[in-house]
Amino acid sequence: MSNCCRISSVRRHLNEALGAALLWLLLAPAAIGAAELGHEMTPVTPPQPVRDFELRDIDDAVHRLSDFRGRVVMLNFWATWCPPCVREMPSLQRLYDKYRERGLVVVAVNQFEDPDLVFEFTGRLDVDLTFPMLFDRESRVAEQLGVMGLPTTYLLDTAGNIRFRAIGGREFDHPEVEALIEGLL
Repeated sequence: MSNCCRISSVRRHLNEALGAALLWLLLAPAAIGAAELGHEMTPVTPPQPVRDFELRDIDDAVHRLSDFRGRVVMLNFWATWCPPCVREMPSLQRLYDKYRERGLVVVAVNQFEDPDLVFEFTGRLDVDLTFPMLFDRESRVAEQLGVMGLPTTYLLDTAGNIRFRAIGGREFDHPEVEALIEGLL
């Protein structure tokens, strides 16, 4: 009899744990998306060179990382289903608008998604995204750079070395991020 009670007690606790996990899975994306975006970027010491890669954009044109050599590059890995990714897009555009004439390029690398889906998504935003948007449909470039979650952003110097990294959503037009860019321009 006591084994029966223990089994039912274990079952009850397991059901409660599964219920809590299911609730977390349903509510966590909204909570994460609603969380305030940070602005901190972690220095990468020593700076790490990035191997050249080539990806296609929404118009199927090929872009290589080496095309941007000599410019500071904000390389952002993202997806439409990622709430912090979506929330940081307007700040990436504002940053690009402010610094592109001085040598900054923002490159958004979409993970796994179809260009048609991304085109529809960008049409629903309150801001027009004018920076290059590339597609890493098999996540090969993300894997090469060690991206473990989305969004992940790297700030590269003019020689193509990673100087700073951010994992999670950011307000990229924050004065502290702008100071990092100013230091690399």
